Amino acid sequence: MPVSERGNVIRTAVCQYAPILGDLPANVEKGAQAIQEAAESGADLIVLPEMANSGYVVFSSSEARELAERPDESPAVARWQQLAQEYDIHVVAGFGEKVSDTALYNSALIIGPTGILGTYRKTHLFFEEKLYYRPGDLGFPVFDLPFGRIGILICYDLRFPEASRILALKGADVICVPTNWVSMMTPDRLWDAQGYCQANYVALANATMNQVFMACADRVGEERGVQFLGCSLIIDPAGTPIAGPASTDGEEVLVAQMNLSAARRAKHRNDLNHTWLDRRTDLYSPMLGHGSD
Repeated sequence: MPVSERGNVIRTAVCQYAPILGDLPANVEKGAQAIQEAAESGADLIVLPEMANSGYVVFSSSEARELAERPDESPAVARWQQLAQEYDIHVVAGFGEKVSDTALYNSALIIGPTGILGTYRKTHLFFEEKLYYRPGDLGFPVFDLPFGRIGILICYDLRFPEASRILALKGADVICVPTNWVSMMTPDRLWDAQGYCQANYVALANATMNQVFMACADRVGEERGVQFLGCSLIIDPAGTPIAGPASTDGEEVLVAQMNLSAARRAKHRNDLNHTWLDRRTDLYSPMLGHGSD
């Protein structure tokens, strides 16, 4: 049944797999296979990992330039758009974006049946990303899709609560997170006894603080000595996992149902509390970098 006939109830998928560094044709097909599996499971909104077109760990500016693509010239985008049209779905895909030889971004695209609907560029660059990519210059856009409003963050962006709060205040129902969670953040304890990585808890906190759905698609495997943590998951506005976490090392697709209307109502917590109306913005100036207490 088309989304328009179901109101604001959708099925969302996160696709966990291992892109191959520098093998752009293989990554086109890896992404395509994941999208097909998710679509055939009934997903309306599908999220791929960070840098899904190219792989992640580059060692030089020239290598970053070689692997980044212009979206309108990318075989990955063309193939993923073909599938979006065929299945009448929307895809959020991490993407190494080339604007010019000197302007590269760690980006994510929203691709729908009619093509590219929007771009987000990673705001908070992690570690050596700062050597090869520019920080995002598009702010925190929220995209209107047929079933609801979608925001995007990429990996390290989740460590900055202001980012998810801005998206929520702008009306995002779902925050999609293409990510490459790495062992470097918690080298002494990659996963806990429940099979969660630390980033899972960061995502859970962001979801419940802002009462939004969150769909985090991580990758797995190892690339040039960097280990990725898996543990992709989908979270409801109460901060509860509704799919996942996925395994730490396996390629898999998780699908969960989201009632976006219920998420909007949830911000009215009870007769006396509302997530937005209870904020004390008169006291928040120090957090924003101006003023003092």
